Amino acid sequence: MKYYLIAGEASGDLHASRLMKALKETDKEAEFRFFGGDKMAAEGGVLVKHYKDLAYMGFVPVLLHLPTIFRNMAFCKRDIRTWNPDAVILIDYPGFNLSIAKHVRAHTKIPVYYYISPKIWAWKEYRIRSIKRDVDEMFCILPFEVPFYEGKHRFPVHYVGNPTAEEVALFKASYTEHRAAFCERNHLNGKPIIALLAGSRRQEIKDNLPAMIAAASRYPDYQPVIAGVSTIERTYYERFMNGCDVPIVYNETYPLLSHAVSALVTSGTATLETALFNVPQVVCYETPVPHLIRFAFHHIIKVKYISLVNLIADCEIVPELLADRFSMENIANELERILPGHPQRAIMLQAYREVQEKIGHSQAPYHAANIMVRLLHATQNKE
Repeated sequence: MKYYLIAGEASGDLHASRLMKALKETDKEAEFRFFGGDKMAAEGGVLVKHYKDLAYMGFVPVLLHLPTIFRNMAFCKRDIRTWNPDAVILIDYPGFNLSIAKHVRAHTKIPVYYYISPKIWAWKEYRIRSIKRDVDEMFCILPFEVPFYEGKHRFPVHYVGNPTAEEVALFKASYTEHRAAFCERNHLNGKPIIALLAGSRRQEIKDNLPAMIAAASRYPDYQPVIAGVSTIERTYYERFMNGCDVPIVYNETYPLLSHAVSALVTSGTATLETALFNVPQVVCYETPVPHLIRFAFHHIIKVKYISLVNLIADCEIVPELLADRFSMENIANELERILPGHPQRAIMLQAYREVQEKIGHSQAPYHAANIMVRLLHATQNKE
């Protein structure tokens, strides 16, 4: 069967590539065409657009690139109709993907599957109307999403487990490089590592990296190391180092976390990955108009936390320094509390184990692929 997938950022590229691998094993005749990235391309098929040409974040960047965004949307809609796949599979990225779902539902009979729900449980809950209208099947990866969709909104979903848990477990099972070899290969010194995960988008890096570097540099017995992404050139990172020579390790976030003692992390999947590697962390996320964002958290945003770790636990395991709490001083203070030898470190590590138990060890992409292929065969048999 033919599958058209759309992922708009690095984490979506990873999750979609794993789903593609599972689909190939479940459906031996699987063909792919997709908006995505290098990991998806490695699984085969046709890469139509790279996510680096899609990922605009923040009001001003989005506004400046509206013509490009609309052109990409229009092209994607035409391309889907022309290729006429057996299913369209959307991976998160709701601003783009919900528009595609609406078009596919209105102009074709192609089923729309959503793998990894948009975070409408946090904000823009009104999007449930378009999801119920335009999405045939939703595949959720967070346990609290099931009561949100099925209990609150009467929309049946498939809980397939969390792919990040499987991805980390697979990596751990195969990774054997010693810390000394990792440091030598990446030209690092022998000091313990504080990993800096500043995000995969330029705006995130611009907003968060300078304070992360300044905070980590307060502890000279440790070395901060940036988890770099291939779509961001080194010169861009260097703009925000303020004269500090901070090493960058490209496309090796998992090896870096394997050897880190602590981490400073922006929100998103990276917070869960860091927890699964048992690395104590501080979540840092600068926002514009911080007092307005704090007001929104109390009156508009539907969740108490921004990190997946705290959302899954339903309590504050890791400190979240966003909006008016984001400052270099606060980051440095919270970082000190989770360095080796401090009591908060052991408390956080114990709480991580409870999060890991909640998400379980299901092979999410294979579970999702089996359901998708079964549904498609059932539909074809009816025709």
